[in-house]
Amino acid sequence: MVQFGMWKNSPFLFLASLLISSLSIILPVTAWAEETTDKAHTLLTIQGSNTLGAKLAPALVKGYLQEMGARRIEMVDHVENESQIFAQLNDELIKVSIAAHGSSTGFKALEASQADIAAASRPAKKQEIENLSPLTQLTSAASEHIIGIDGLAIIIHPQNPMQQLSVQQVAAIFSGAIKNWSELGGRVAEINLYARDDQSGTWDSFKRMVLGNSTLAAKAQRFEANDELSDRVSSDVNGIGFVGLPSVRRAKLVAIADGFAKALEPTRLSIATEDYALSRRLYFYTDDEPNNPHVQSFIKFTLSSKGQQIVAANGFISQHINIVEPVGFEDLPLDFQQLTEQGQRLTVNFRFKEGSAKLDNRALRDIERLVQFSQTQAGKKLLLIGFGDQKRSQKRSQLLSKLRAMAVRRELVKQGIYPKFSYGYGEQLPVASNLTEAGRFKNRRVEVWLSDVD
Repeated sequence: MVQFGMWKNSPFLFLASLLISSLSIILPVTAWAEETTDKAHTLLTIQGSNTLGAKLAPALVKGYLQEMGARRIEMVDHVENESQIFAQLNDELIKVSIAAHGSSTGFKALEASQADIAAASRPAKKQEIENLSPLTQLTSAASEHIIGIDGLAIIIHPQNPMQQLSVQQVAAIFSGAIKNWSELGGRVAEINLYARDDQSGTWDSFKRMVLGNSTLAAKAQRFEANDELSDRVSSDVNGIGFVGLPSVRRAKLVAIADGFAKALEPTRLSIATEDYALSRRLYFYTDDEPNNPHVQSFIKFTLSSKGQQIVAANGFISQHINIVEPVGFEDLPLDFQQLTEQGQRLTVNFRFKEGSAKLDNRALRDIERLVQFSQTQAGKKLLLIGFGDQKRSQKRSQLLSKLRAMAVRRELVKQGIYPKFSYGYGEQLPVASNLTEAGRFKNRRVEVWLSDVD
């Protein structure tokens, strides 16, 4: 048997080592990633929503690894709706595993200690909160992390002339009560339905915000992935479906109205403020005191400016506060126009915990964001304008809306920011129906405007 030592100073060994080095340079990165599968240390495991897991979660993971200084970052995805991201961090091979089979699967994996993070395109359900109560309080600010905002888009074929629908009409379509486009003023043609599957957070959001107690028509075709559903709608002139905003692709958006509120398309402003009838929050849920140190640092990165840029780059609405031109300004009450005519609208609304005067988890973080934003706006002051739902009298509704604006003001004052005025407009300018609890929750809000100091 030849001993290695005899080749120690051989030119052959030098040429062989050079050849091996060359091969490692030209070796495809994906092949390198596949060869490291069994050797890599698992840094994080994320399971849950397809809306998040298909593109956004991998993009956030790659951004996080780059921030840590990792090299040779590569994704492998041989199994549908599952991916593994490999990288080299210092001298260690690491990987992050992502499974995107629906929001409900994320909560089950978190409960079974099979995931560090549950990705969800809807809030945790009561049963999920109870099931995970031995591990964490899912509704606490330390466990529930709102990472971005999405609009549940109602989509049709580009050649369909329909421009807007009400939430009630959409519910009637998908429950089978409305079967033909002619019943909505369209062509004489049977409506074909396309819906997400039962594991999907998108489906749960649609069921909660649109169907309510109605049942999805049996003829609806079901899909695990948003993009596939969207492509089917855009190839079916009689089709209608619902997807997350980044998956609209070649389909046509329909503006949506809720109750007597104005029909709105999902736009940067209407989704960021959650005024769009079918807007929804995107979540990462974690243990409030995770043993894995990368969980909190990954969440911190996701909520940072860089992380939110990645959220926006992937088609969702980030939680950055921006100045935008208000839409439908001419429809506002005259005194409201006079109040805000010298002002600018900000892409933030404050909302409150259900049945409470306390700010919800998103609002608490938005206070911090608004403080940072205000510090960059020299010579300007904030206007806080509260709205509400219908009460026994207009005066009571107006009072409660003013108290909500004052509650936001108190939190800002604690941080050294002093708004110029706080107003209450009661039940005026509803953005949703007051006939449902979800609609009333949307209407109880505080808008933020920016005004020049007199």
